[in-house]
Amino acid sequence: MAISNIRYGEGVTKEVGMDLQNLGARRVCLMTDKNLSQLPPVKAVLNSLAKYGVNFQMYDDVRVEPTDLSFLDAIKFAKKGEFDAYVAVGGGSVIDTCKAANLYASSPTADFLDYVNAPIGKGKLVTVPLKPLIAVPTTAGTGSETTGVAIFDFKELKVKTGIASRAIKPTLGIIDPLHTLSMPERIVANSGFDVLCHALESYTALPYNMRSPRPSNPINRPAYQGSNPISDVWALHALRIVAKYLKRAIRNPEDREARANMHLASAFAGIGFGNAGVHLCHGMSYPISGLVKTYKPKDYNVDHSLVPHGLSVVLTSPAVFAFTAQIRPERHLEAAEILGADIRTARIKDAGFILADTLRKFLFDLNVDDGLAAIGYSRADIPALVKGTLPQERVTKLSPRPQTEEDLAALFEASMKLY
Repeated sequence: MAISNIRYGEGVTKEVGMDLQNLGARRVCLMTDKNLSQLPPVKAVLNSLAKYGVNFQMYDDVRVEPTDLSFLDAIKFAKKGEFDAYVAVGGGSVIDTCKAANLYASSPTADFLDYVNAPIGKGKLVTVPLKPLIAVPTTAGTGSETTGVAIFDFKELKVKTGIASRAIKPTLGIIDPLHTLSMPERIVANSGFDVLCHALESYTALPYNMRSPRPSNPINRPAYQGSNPISDVWALHALRIVAKYLKRAIRNPEDREARANMHLASAFAGIGFGNAGVHLCHGMSYPISGLVKTYKPKDYNVDHSLVPHGLSVVLTSPAVFAFTAQIRPERHLEAAEILGADIRTARIKDAGFILADTLRKFLFDLNVDDGLAAIGYSRADIPALVKGTLPQERVTKLSPRPQTEEDLAALFEASMKLY
């Protein structure tokens, strides 16, 4: 198990200047995005850096749903700055961009594709030491403050991929629930769906002792190892919090208890999936995001069309879990019960349908777009969506049930309309 250090509590962001002082940092890179740079979370960090006299440079050009080009721009900034520590203030896009900037600035001779996951990149092991990175998440979604994963859109192939290595995990995650109070409703919803799928996928993933071949050397053990007894604890606990608090957090921005709990659930699910991995919802989500046409989500202040990551993941969840449930159906049934299904008279062979129906009802209650058709896709896009899923072997191979191209096409078709 690999887990970042976490500090939690209202107002803990005030300590970030002291943390950097304690690290002996002399040149700090602060990364965020244009919207956040005007909001309370970044102001809280700037106040702390000023108070403790920390010398820093700010990069606020992070792209929401980053691309290889936006990563490269941040990497260029990091290389030029010769920084000895990094602070990322934002959602997964900011934290992932900062991880990549730290990695390539610490490995200046590396080619960009060297560390990108195979088969798209070379998937090389990271052997260089990285600089300390403090992550201050402002959304309750990706859990990126706890994981060694950085995801981006690879523009040339129109597909999402990423870098996965324990070496890029943040040194410290500062989880300050005050930061979630400035999140608009749809951002709360979509980031919450990411937590939901992280928990569900890591709990139902192929078990760690069935993944093969076993690495010949422990250094080659992947970050995503399959479901395991420790990740299960974190995934189930995150799922219970989502069931109890997500709807409240979306419907009432003043519900501090709900928003604080979702912020924690994001980290809990991150610890779970950061070691177990995710499977088909995430594997299929990457082309859904990468092939976006004109969709612009409500509450996202962006100048480009995008499918928010949590939305791209959750739209296939009813179809996916109906498909995977024939393997370990008892886990699918347990998840359905946590999410509110009455399973007292349920038959184990119906576990997939019960979980799928429970998810549909959950999404319908939260006004989620009615399937892939509602965000601009049609049956004509299915071959391209399947083609974009095939390279995502790092996650699709963790599905408890192996899938063919025909299976993937059927799952995309079943996800065109949800209700």
